[in-house]
Amino acid sequence: MASKFHLKKAKDGQFHFNLLAGNGEIILTSEMYKAKDSALNGIESVRKNSQREGAFEVKESSNAKHYFVLKATNGQVVGQSQMYASASSCKGGVESVQKNAPEAVLNDES
Repeated sequence: MASKFHLKKAKDGQFHFNLLAGNGEIILTSEMYKAKDSALNGIESVRKNSQREGAFEVKESSNAKHYFVLKATNGQVVGQSQMYASASSCKGGVESVQKNAPEAVLNDES
């Protein structure tokens, strides 16, 4: 199975997307967007910025879990990962986004 961006419409009318790896696991989740075009621009931003040096920031939550955010060139967060038990598994998540985002197909469920 190929990697995919799943674009969805929330109950409140806003849009969001997930990037799924080839195995179907969610590897990145977007913020909420008021307009569909904004969400589509967010997907393009993930495609581009996932290949940019310094775009990922690995963080540690208050419960010692690790996660990462992907930032656009303007510093805005365009996606966030799930929580990982270790820093090494979080690094694997970053690598998965770098590998999968550029060629992921769009599955529009909105």
